[in-house]
Formats: sequence, structure tokens, C-alpha cells
Amino acid sequence: MNKKLLIIGASGHGKVVADIALKMKNWETVVFLDDNEKITKSLGLKVVGTSKDIDDYLDEYDIFVGIGNNNTREKVQNKLISIGASIPSLIHPNAIIGEEVEIGKGTAIMAGAIINSCTTIGNGCIINTASTIDHDNIVKDYVHVSPGAHLAGTVEVGKASWIGIGSIIINNTSIKNDCIVGAGAVVINDLTESGTYVGVPAKIT
Repeated sequence: MNKKLLIIGASGHGKVVADIALKMKNWETVVFLDDNEKITKSLGLKVVGTSKDIDDYLDEYDIFVGIGNNNTREKVQNKLISIGASIPSLIHPNAIIGEEVEIGKGTAIMAGAIINSCTTIGNGCIINTASTIDHDNIVKDYVHVSPGAHLAGTVEVGKASWIGIGSIIINNTSIKNDCIVGAGAVVINDLTESGTYVGVPAKIT
């Protein structure tokens, strides 16, 4: 771990992960890169360049992708991995993490989130505000679990899926890669086809 943190993306999600980083107090310096050259500060922190400048920061900075879109976040993080960047996970001090929980690189755990025991969270995930993930879950890479979503025990969420705000996933269910579960939806069966699911119970649109 380095003493400096660089966050790629200075907009909404980037601000939230910067706030987590500041509260963690693991880094003496926190700055941003953003491709919008009109942005010079965010959350009171400097924007020191654009994504093309990333090589200038590899040696002295941990680097975190603060981009909300799952596919874009994956693309940028994969590039960072390929060039040997040091990629931390960010965990808000008010999150609750159980025993034997694995959290991948580049994952952000927001305020009030609860992850119970024996759960695996992949790389580049967003576990958002006040969401809950119960025991023995598998959340694969680049998933976004939105604010107030609740996953019961023994749920598997496929890569790059998006679990919408306030949705509920019952126990012992599996969600395929690249699924979108709409806001407030209730998943009571396996989602075996990539796509968008809405309603109570959730059905593909």
C-alpha cells in the first residue's frame, strides 16, 4: 500500500469513494483524474490530470476506479491490472463485515452496508449504501448492489449484474451474468437469462 491514492473519475461515484477513502485515513494524499478538463476540484480534492496521465502515478499511488458504470469500470480496471497498478478496496468505517468474507481489488463498500460471514465479493464491485448481503453469497466481478438492496443467504450474482435500489433476492437463488434487477423487484427464482427483470415477482422484460 502506498501513502497516496489516485481516484479515476471525479463525478458522483468518485465523490463517494473519495469520501470513504478520507474516512479510512489510510492515505496522506487523495486526488482525482478525470477526462472532463473543466473539473479542477471535487469534494475539495484536486483533479491532477486526465486518464492519459495514469502512467505518471503508477509508482507512488494506489489507484482506484471511481466510475459507476459496470462495463466502463471493468475496462478501466483491467487496464490498470495489465500495467501493474496497486489497486486497493475501499470499506467505509460504518460498514459491517462478517468473518471469512473475501473482498476483491477495486471494490467499494459503502456506509451502512452489511456483508455477513463466508461471502465472497469479486473485483471492482459496488456494495452500495445500506445494502445487505447475507451469509455464503458469491458476488462476482463488477457487480453493483444498489442502495437498500437485500440479498438473502446463499445467493450467487453473476458478473457485471446490477441489483437495483430496494430490490430483494430470496435465498438459494442464482442470477446470471449481465442481468439488471429493477428497483423494488423481488427475485424468487433463478434468473437464467441475461436481461432486465422487473416487478414482484421479477420477470424479464
